Amino acid sequence: MRVSIFSYDVGNLYSLQVALKQEGVEPQLTNNIRKAKAADALLLPGVGSFREGARKLPRDEIRDMARDGKPLFGICLGLQLFFDRSDEGPGEGLGLFPGRVKRLPSTVKVPHIGWNILKIKRSNEFVEQLADEAWVYYVHSYYPSTQGEWVIATTEYGLEYPALVAEKNILGTQFHPEKSGSAGRAILRNFLHSIRK
Repeated sequence: MRVSIFSYDVGNLYSLQVALKQEGVEPQLTNNIRKAKAADALLLPGVGSFREGARKLPRDEIRDMARDGKPLFGICLGLQLFFDRSDEGPGEGLGLFPGRVKRLPSTVKVPHIGWNILKIKRSNEFVEQLADEAWVYYVHSYYPSTQGEWVIATTEYGLEYPALVAEKNILGTQFHPEKSGSAGRAILRNFLHSIRK
């Protein structure tokens, strides 16, 4: 199985590479869209600015990959780039889900760094074997504001917001599965299993 992590020069990729290796996958780190297209799945990693991520992302090609059924996993910033716009700054996202990325409310400490409970709202292959109210790890100041059947799980921090979205071959988490212990490993494993099917 060939899994590519798309590097747009934002965030720390080491933890994600290690987590995938622990699941028996040797990920390829690349910023070459041709290599990304040749892989069996593409991951868009987390931590960084929406503006910078959007500027360096080959949007049209990744949109085409998603629409053609290529498994796509966005983590933190990667998830936020699935949407059209962000209040963080200018830049065009992928538009794979309707909605907008908004800043967490001023009633809570921002950025949100630490563990929080994941509330499963809908059954989905990506959350199989995952206990409801599992603890997962966050590092973020913005969240996706969206509603629909693609919202699989939420969390509460100042407000209740989507923490995991999924539709067909596309999965996104606002938290970092690679830093979320057994719950995160279960989600990564489910994603990899979906590729092998």
